[in-house]
This record gives sequence, structure tokens and C-alpha cells, in this order.
Amino acid sequence: MLEQSYYLKADEIIERYGKQAKSLIPIMQDIQEEYRYLPGELLTYVAEKIGITKAKAYSVATFYENFSFEPKGKYVIKVCDGTACHVRKSVPVKEALFRELGLSAAKHTTDDMLFTVETVSCLGACGLAPTMMVNEEVHPAMTPEKAISLIQELRKKEGTQ
Repeated sequence: MLEQSYYLKADEIIERYGKQAKSLIPIMQDIQEEYRYLPGELLTYVAEKIGITKAKAYSVATFYENFSFEPKGKYVIKVCDGTACHVRKSVPVKEALFRELGLSAAKHTTDDMLFTVETVSCLGACGLAPTMMVNEEVHPAMTPEKAISLIQELRKKEGTQ
């Protein structure tokens, strides 16, 4: 069960866009931006408030890859594995991140909710390959060593190292 503050925030967001079916995507985007994921209970609540079925809301949320039902860390790291990045060795970068953070293909977020590592098909920066993003910041020409160094910097910034 979610805290009442989640529902109050959802009401605020719904009011911003209006109680209509066409508002579903911007409402979901704002909720995910607020909480770094889309809580299932909140999606059901939104569906009811804007007059659509729970099934319709979930079909839209699962159709778009950018919506996540799992909580994400403060730093979302996207490692590109598109052709250019893959050829230029993005896999060892991802493997180094997994080792450093104690993550795996089955576990994407650290227990302290600081880091989430995702693999993406393309970041649109092929000339900078291999590329990775931390939140909205692009990091070009990554190596396993550079990736670990970046994690250490972020941990220092957070006071966890």
C-alpha cells in the first residue's frame, strides 16, 4: 500500500492535464519523473480517475519501454549496446559496472537505491562509442576503468565511499 502522499501527488498531476483518457501518457510521465518509476497501484488509481480501464492503462504503460514498474536508483546508468557501441566493446563496460555494483542480468538496482544499470539499443551517439548515460548526461568513449571511476566519483558525491 502506498502512502497517501502518492495519491495526493497523482491528483495534483491529473488536475494539471485534465481527467481525460488523452492525458494518460503525460500523467504517467510526470509520475515516473517524480518517483523514478510508475507504481502499479498509482496507475490503477489514475485509470479510475480519468475514466479508463485498468487494462487500457497497463497496455499503454507496457507498450512504451521508457515506463518502469520497478523502482530505479538515483543514478540510472544506460549502457548502449547498439552496433557501433557493441563493436567498440560496450559489453565489458556493462560487465565492469555489474561487478562493481553487485548487479546482474536479473538484478538491475543496488540495494541502497543509488544505482540502476540498464542496457539500451541505441543512445544516438554512435560516433562517441562506446557510450553510456548517467541520468541525462552522456559519457563517451567508455572503458571498464572509466565506468568504475565514474561510479566511485558518484559514491563520493553521495558520501557512500
